[in-house]
Amino acid sequence: MISRSTIDRVFESARVEEVIGEFVQLKKAGSNFKGLSPFTDEKSPSFMVSPVKQIWKDFSTGKGGNAVSFLMEHEHYSYPEALKWLARKYNIEIEETEQSDEQKAQLNERESMFLVSNFAKDYFHDLMLNTLKGKAIGLSYFKERGFTDEIIKKFDLGYCKDEWDNFTKAALAKGYDLKYLAATGLTIVKENKQFDRFKGRVLFPIHSMSGRILGFGGRILTSDKNAAKYLNSPESDIYHKSKVLYGIYQAKKEIAKQDNCFLVEGYTDVISFHQSGVENVVASSGTALTADQIRLISRLTKNITVLFDGDAAGIRASIRGIDLILEQGMNVKVVQFPDGEDPDSFAKSHSDSELKTYLEDAAQDFINFKVSLLLKDSKNDPIKKAGVIRDIVLSISKIPDGIQREVYVQECARIMDISERVLFSELAQMLSKELNAKASRTSSQRTFNPAKDPNQPPPEYFQQQEQAQMGLVKGGAISTQKIDQLSILEKEIIRILLLFGNETVDFIEDVSTIDEEGREIFSKRKYQNLVSSEVYLHLQDDEIEFTNPIFQEIYTEMIHQLNQAQKLEIDIFVNHENPEISKTVTSILMDEEKHLLSNWQSKNIEVKSATEVLDKLVIDAVFNLRRILIGKKIDEMLKAATENDSTSVDLESIKDYTGLKMKLFEKLNRVV
Repeated sequence: MISRSTIDRVFESARVEEVIGEFVQLKKAGSNFKGLSPFTDEKSPSFMVSPVKQIWKDFSTGKGGNAVSFLMEHEHYSYPEALKWLARKYNIEIEETEQSDEQKAQLNERESMFLVSNFAKDYFHDLMLNTLKGKAIGLSYFKERGFTDEIIKKFDLGYCKDEWDNFTKAALAKGYDLKYLAATGLTIVKENKQFDRFKGRVLFPIHSMSGRILGFGGRILTSDKNAAKYLNSPESDIYHKSKVLYGIYQAKKEIAKQDNCFLVEGYTDVISFHQSGVENVVASSGTALTADQIRLISRLTKNITVLFDGDAAGIRASIRGIDLILEQGMNVKVVQFPDGEDPDSFAKSHSDSELKTYLEDAAQDFINFKVSLLLKDSKNDPIKKAGVIRDIVLSISKIPDGIQREVYVQECARIMDISERVLFSELAQMLSKELNAKASRTSSQRTFNPAKDPNQPPPEYFQQQEQAQMGLVKGGAISTQKIDQLSILEKEIIRILLLFGNETVDFIEDVSTIDEEGREIFSKRKYQNLVSSEVYLHLQDDEIEFTNPIFQEIYTEMIHQLNQAQKLEIDIFVNHENPEISKTVTSILMDEEKHLLSNWQSKNIEVKSATEVLDKLVIDAVFNLRRILIGKKIDEMLKAATENDSTSVDLESIKDYTGLKMKLFEKLNRVV
């Protein structure tokens, strides 16, 4: 793990405006910078960077954070990868915390495999571009496929000489260990002999999301019937075929920007699309699509467009992947190319604009695609037609969202000219079977023993809950959610503490005294206090805890800081190791800058400063929170009395709480 001292140095050195400036064109806007969102297409700037606070926010998507979180969002790096990127940029040496011998060995093994793979990528690429054989055989192949120098470099394409151990000798001469050459599958070791796995093949390096080399795909250039046309690296500690998508590194930015991912089968399909200007494309590399691969795409978008060539048999073999995509909660469309065409050939035989137009016009919903495909076989046979309908309903049953399922059922009923009632009945049966199968699989984990745990729900409870989620429970209409006033007020208190917690403010309180004649006299007392201390004293008096766990965690750390140093260190929350806390805090802080995007001053509209009414802002926030909590307490008491059919309602307590609520209304100048 990266040491805490290294992380601190990275955060101290990194300038958010410098980091983001490498990816986004920023313009000065007062003390801040603004620019167009890198996550959406827009014409008016909604992206803002605050050098003072060292944070950013994209108001079009709601994303925000610090320099590290920007790299994680934009470049899709993991947290350690983002830290290492910043460390390289600011020339900071990375220190690792003490690890066990086993952890060190495992880390060193993986890192050595990555180093060997990266050397292989560079070696194969250089050999192809700078040697006579490489140019004559490997480079000429790619040129014949129509690939430009720029695209060859972009995908690090290469060539391995048709010699038994040319690469292996070169790697060993450079000091790389045969152990790791074998572990990555680059070298095959048998007894005392070793030879290159990819000899005589052109190479397609396979990158991770962050750009590291995981493995290779190699295509043979001869007509040897005993050799596989394509050969992939074997499974290893760094390469798992079912969890990798070819082209994800080169496509990730455009997938997120376009909010859609084109899914093809082969390496050259991906490369040809990039050369034609369609960069949001990845390949499953000829393997059956897996849930892990779909989840990789879901980090970037919820929309997948599957591209099929004109081979009907191939389509039927691959169509099962659509159900898997639906099962993962993704939206899926399908594009089928004309007979005899595949994505690679179509891209080469059409202009860039023709390709983009075709992809847009030919995209169809998976239901329409399945109907057009399967009805060709059923012809006028009623039994086969019924089978087609069941097949489509089975696909719909995979969709986890109830509203989407209903919409698709309606669409299927329209296309197939069948009543919705019949389809809903069939869907309910399929969902029920799946539910029962799921219940039987988990029955061993849900044993009901009231003698041991009387509070544990019986198995029927879980089934009812799952049925409700699937939309099978009678009367399961969509309910509108009430506005969560409590969460809004909790957020307001956190906002005040973040923005003004270290401010000293003049507060005024009502003071009640009794004179010599026993009369109650009210007066006002003025006093000074830190905003953070004032909020803490009020919440401590009422023993209030936040219902939102993130707000509670932030508040707890704030009080700890206050007790230690009588000051809040906001940077700690901005750069917090918990990404949810960092995201929440930066979002609240940047919301204060949102008005700058509208440039109110140029429109002669004055924005009043919150510091002018800070005392009222603090007291109103606390009193409003008390008011909501008291209201909830009264409701709970009345509900408990009703459920217990009790005639002995604690009217005195309800009266006291109501009286307190009325006083708060008066102080807040609210009409009851």
